[in-house]
Amino acid sequence: MIQNLLSKRTGYLSLLLALSTLSTVHAEDYRAPTVIDPNAPIAALSTLTSLDDMTPLQITVPDIEQFTTVSGVRVSFVRTTALPIVDIDLRFNAGSARDEAIRADGFGIANMTATMLTQGTSRLDEDAFNRASETLGVNLSSSAYKDMFIISLRSLSDDEHLLPAIELMTQMLNDASFDEQILARNKARLLVGLQQQKQDPSSLASLAFNEALYGAHPYAHPSSGTLKSVPSISRADLLAFKNRYLVTANASLAMTGDLTLSEAKALAENITVDLPKGQTAAMLPEPKPLSKAQHIHIPFPSSQTTVLIGQLGNKRATDPIAQQQQTNFAIGNEVLAGSDFNARLMTEIRQNLGYTYGISGSMSPMLTRGPYQISFSTRNDKARAAIDASVAVIDETLDKGITSAEMRLTTDNLKNSFPMSFASNASINGLLGMMNFYQLPNSYLSDYVSRIEQVTLPAVNQTMRETLQPDQFLIVTVGEVDPWDNK
Repeated sequence: MIQNLLSKRTGYLSLLLALSTLSTVHAEDYRAPTVIDPNAPIAALSTLTSLDDMTPLQITVPDIEQFTTVSGVRVSFVRTTALPIVDIDLRFNAGSARDEAIRADGFGIANMTATMLTQGTSRLDEDAFNRASETLGVNLSSSAYKDMFIISLRSLSDDEHLLPAIELMTQMLNDASFDEQILARNKARLLVGLQQQKQDPSSLASLAFNEALYGAHPYAHPSSGTLKSVPSISRADLLAFKNRYLVTANASLAMTGDLTLSEAKALAENITVDLPKGQTAAMLPEPKPLSKAQHIHIPFPSSQTTVLIGQLGNKRATDPIAQQQQTNFAIGNEVLAGSDFNARLMTEIRQNLGYTYGISGSMSPMLTRGPYQISFSTRNDKARAAIDASVAVIDETLDKGITSAEMRLTTDNLKNSFPMSFASNASINGLLGMMNFYQLPNSYLSDYVSRIEQVTLPAVNQTMRETLQPDQFLIVTVGEVDPWDNK
């Protein structure tokens, strides 16, 4: 009944309009509404024009201290005293891309190693290890990705909590038990999960996309392993992976929290002192781009078709010129395929054509060239039209370029949201960990806004044209009907 009360601007007038629809309203209580021009500007919003004259945003980035442990591990440290918390991020050049270096077809070894590090040591069985972690109230975890292996710890910063937490962390690093019975249980659970992935169209699309894009490259296989490889994973595989890759020669460490520099140095030594020196992991091979466009369809009983469109993207840039080019691309891609409603793909494919609830695309740079992917879902009978319309938007953007207004909106957004990326200990430490792993200088963070301010419209459009190759896109669809059978 009160649904006509649309905004503060209509105020008392809207109330009268709503009340006039009630049968109990007396004629003498009714007053004719004033006619309002729906195109008239809203006074309350006019103050937003003040944003046009804002002074440049002044940003103070975290003060990063860097040092090296006696064993040679690079450490980045940021002191924050607002909360009595410490975040620790230990990364190794040791992701699932190294699985086959341990054993042919050993897909899933890195992932299983990460899973079992937190499931007991020779001194603490699984239950005792979990009780100790819960008693201290710490978050202690390990994860394997395609090109990195991460061990994370969050603890209160007082010695009563932090020192025992570091002891747990070093135990799992140096003395994990890799119990055979727990390994069998993990494999059984993982196999159930891998079977369930067959019922998930997004998982099917992602697996097919990576396999087709990377071929024989280590990035092609899933980090969790396959139904064929997981049963063969042995305790010996896990020990071999840990001993070969979880070593100081592959390690980098990030620490953020309520510590002095001397305390941070002491903790870093405690964490790394017993790690074997080892050898630096070999460089991963560069993947080869597809020579021509490919369309892959996976039949799946669903009213929706899941779509992945993409190509090989960039590796993580480490020099200033390449970093500027990646910033140029990031701005252009935000205009083209960002997740907000101003992005061109979202506006055309979702809003104007109504083919999907959401569509977006992003670059995932890694040690070698990561993927660039655009993803969405749509009705089966609209899949081909939605794909064609999406490629048309991309083609037009590359042909005509983005506009100066779109570029300014995006650069303003990126600059003004940048401080949020280090608004907490965890977010600061995540940045530190990424920068340290890829051996990026401190200037990568401090020069972020400068890189945004240095973009030019011609450079953004040129970088977009040099990066995206729509005529060589890999397109994977998962749905009931092959979209290419409809035309």
